[in-house]
Amino acid sequence: MNERLLAKTFVELADNLVADFDLIDFLRLLTDRCVGMLGASAAGVLLADRDGELRVMAASDEHVRLLELFQLQNDEGPCLDCYRAGTPVAVPDLRTETDRWPRFTTQAGHHGFRAVQALPMRLRDEVVGALNLFRTDPGPFDPGSTSIAQALADVATISLLQQRSTHRSTVLNEQLQSALNSRILIEQAKGKLAERHGVDMEQAFTALRGYARAHNRRLSDIARAFVDDSEPLVGLVV
Repeated sequence: MNERLLAKTFVELADNLVADFDLIDFLRLLTDRCVGMLGASAAGVLLADRDGELRVMAASDEHVRLLELFQLQNDEGPCLDCYRAGTPVAVPDLRTETDRWPRFTTQAGHHGFRAVQALPMRLRDEVVGALNLFRTDPGPFDPGSTSIAQALADVATISLLQQRSTHRSTVLNEQLQSALNSRILIEQAKGKLAERHGVDMEQAFTALRGYARAHNRRLSDIARAFVDDSEPLVGLVV
């Protein structure tokens, strides 16, 4: 494991006290680093909105995003169980859980996933979501990687909760709702860019995110500008 990258990740996840804090980019960083450092094939984050309903807020690729949506639509799967109980759920081989989650296990296999680990994003009694790690090969999970993944989830949770420290009753819920609206806008931009250039959704997202970072702009602002054609995004290439 790249210890320097791991240390950098903890710093980045803790560094949230900025005026232009971008929740979507923050959570995508979490999923990307879990894939890059911990051996997960894919990762996703579910967060609860102001009504307590779980939403897909970040995914390392399109397959896991669709699978997370499938869980929510069918109210079935390890990530939902993790959030509701506030405890980790580890399934080294999804084929052993067909009775427990019949629809989810079938859909996960369709997307090529054979094992899943769901970790709660919680601080004491408050659970805000779940970090979900997927693998294409069955087998036991490494305890060391599991501890690091939970630590990353914990740091991310503290950062999210810290965002509402000055207005404790409403800020986080408003932020999550705003992030959900941004997520919808980003999905629209991804679809438009993918269709225009004949690429997949992940390539489109990478291009939008790269442009936002290169120009020190919020990802949601770039997505809105592209969807609305409200400004020329010179240099936005796939």
